[in-house]
Amino acid sequence: MANSLVSIQILPKAKNGEDVIPYVDQAISVIHASGLNYEVHPLETTVEGDLSEILPLIEKVNEEMVEKGASNVISQIKVLYQPSGASMDSLTEKYR
Repeated sequence: MANSLVSIQILPKAKNGEDVIPYVDQAISVIHASGLNYEVHPLETTVEGDLSEILPLIEKVNEEMVEKGASNVISQIKVLYQPSGASMDSLTEKYR
C-alpha cells in the first residue's frame, strides 16, 4: 500500500501573460506517465504512492514547465505521509 498522498498546484510564470492551461495540461501528462494513481481536481492534482516516488515526480513536473518555456514555477504541495498506508479512497469514501 502507498504511504503518501501529495497534492500539487503549479503556478508557472508564462511568457507575456500567455495562458497557463497548456502548462497545467503538460504537468498532468507527466503525472499520468508516472503510472501512479492520481486525481485531478479544480485547483490541484493529488498523487498517491510512496513518497520516494512522488518527490522526484514533483521535481520532474517543475523541470518540464521550464522546458516548456516558463521562466519559473511555484509549486504548492501538501503531503500526507503515513507509513501504515494512505489512500485517497480511505480519506474520502464517506463522501461518495
